[in-house]
Amino acid sequence: MPKKKLAEPVRILLKKNDQVKVIAGRDAGKTGRVLDVNPANGKILVEHVSMIKRHTRPNPAKQIKGGIAERESPIAVSNVKILCPQCGPVRIAHHMETLPGGKERRTRVCRKCGQTLDRK
Repeated sequence: MPKKKLAEPVRILLKKNDQVKVIAGRDAGKTGRVLDVNPANGKILVEHVSMIKRHTRPNPAKQIKGGIAERESPIAVSNVKILCPQCGPVRIAHHMETLPGGKERRTRVCRKCGQTLDRK
């Protein structure tokens, strides 16, 4: 059986701690904070979204108590949109900001109202 080809890494514009809204899938409409971003497989982990039950075996050496634990599972980055504080779920655009000293910084902005989405 031939080996499965790995997907090409996706350029993800979301960052940790961004507020996002799920727009597709079984959790559509839920909002949450991004906990982890994985560009290698194009998925992100969102707080309290796509909850699964994980059966764990006790391991006293690692102080792991057994039982059924609920945790988040990764969802595709295409199924979420970032939340703008003014307009709600939007796409991300980039603007180049010139800093004193001639340096330039690329900032993420809302496509609808142009408000900066990056926290300083």
